[in-house]
Amino acid sequence: MRRALARLAVAVAVLLGVVAVLGDATWAEHEVYYRYTVLGYVKDARGRPVRGREVTVVRDKTGFSYLGETDAAGLYVIVIRLGDESLGERLTVRSGASTAKLTVQFDVENKSDERGTRIDLDGGRFVERTAWFPSTPSPVSACRSGKIRTTSRRRRRWRRQARAG
Repeated sequence: MRRALARLAVAVAVLLGVVAVLGDATWAEHEVYYRYTVLGYVKDARGRPVRGREVTVVRDKTGFSYLGETDAAGLYVIVIRLGDESLGERLTVRSGASTAKLTVQFDVENKSDERGTRIDLDGGRFVERTAWFPSTPSPVSACRSGKIRTTSRRRRRWRRQARAG
């Protein structure tokens, strides 16, 4: 009986250890340095927002696709799981017949700020805009930096900046 209890105690301890280790690994998936956000606006030839347009981002290395859809303002936001090892990786962005290639860029040392890029579809042509992500070098020399907020203020700011630029 004592042997059976001892084995049971060891088994429970091992199981708890495995759960603790896997729990930490799962949590890492939600850390900021495992996310890369691709966002932008889709507009028609007249500059009006296109609602309900599907946007796809494909990791060229793996072929894995991430899907998004535009809202009433034409905004789409796609969050991709990319870690530090993905620096320099190529992404393909598609919407309808339009396609663009991106190279993943961010500061590997920056583990606190969001990573990502903005790419708009203006009348059938993709245009990469100034990055708003502090950890991501801007494709344009004049960088507007600011932390991404998860409130409605973020969308209002994106809309204002999309109209302006």
